[in-house]
Amino acid sequence: MLKIIIFITGILFLTGHQTGENNTISIQQKESEKIQLFNGQNLDGWYTFLQHSGKNHDPKKVFTVQDGMIRISGEEWGCITTNEEFENYHLITEFKWGEKTFEPRLNNARDCGILLHSIGEDGASGGIWMHSIECQIIEGGTGDIIVVGDGTDNFSVTCTVANEKQGNSYVFKPDGKEVTVNSGRINWFNRDPDWKDALDFRGEKDIENPVGEWNTLECIADGDKLTFILNGIIVNEATKVKPKRGKIQIQSEAAEIYFRRIELMPLTSK
Repeated sequence: MLKIIIFITGILFLTGHQTGENNTISIQQKESEKIQLFNGQNLDGWYTFLQHSGKNHDPKKVFTVQDGMIRISGEEWGCITTNEEFENYHLITEFKWGEKTFEPRLNNARDCGILLHSIGEDGASGGIWMHSIECQIIEGGTGDIIVVGDGTDNFSVTCTVANEKQGNSYVFKPDGKEVTVNSGRINWFNRDPDWKDALDFRGEKDIENPVGEWNTLECIADGDKLTFILNGIIVNEATKVKPKRGKIQIQSEAAEIYFRRIELMPLTSK
């Protein structure tokens, strides 16, 4: 199991340890430069994009702010997207699932995702999202890496993985063999091998909290390296990531989800 310990002394130092090994992230973060991507009141700094409604047109109110939280209903596929591009940062989010789901995933696992390093045209991927590198949020699979690319090496990740795949997907393993992919996913290290795309799915070793409870999901983009941390545990890592900067998108994918914290801290690598 991979753990992350946070010490705060004006400057934040992150150190990740894998049992039996030293797997260290050495990063300095300046608290004074923290960027609140969500102000608790509205979606300033973001725009909406929906598959059937386009940019900044949300007739079904898929994206709203309620009681200091962003509610994404999931009723139509799309995303909210930052106006600005970012690189070299520590993104911290807090999310919880709602109860509602919609066709075509009415009885499937609740699904969402944070798309990092998003560049190019809105809707370039499937008419819905920008090409990007995804930190998956899905019941049983939160922390998977998905390359939402154009099929070229312009969008790719390199990961260390286990010898055995889960279906067609590699599985992250810190001391595994190195592979580079420009499509598909790298599953988080303890994803249940019997995972099913079923509503309320929970794996035996899941780190994500049950539906209705808050989770902390962090994405560290340090140069061309990505580290995903769920509820304090490093669940996935990639290096030689392309691209290594871009906008941030949060998806709507037929499941109700809430975010109450989205903040970003610039990094200075040691």
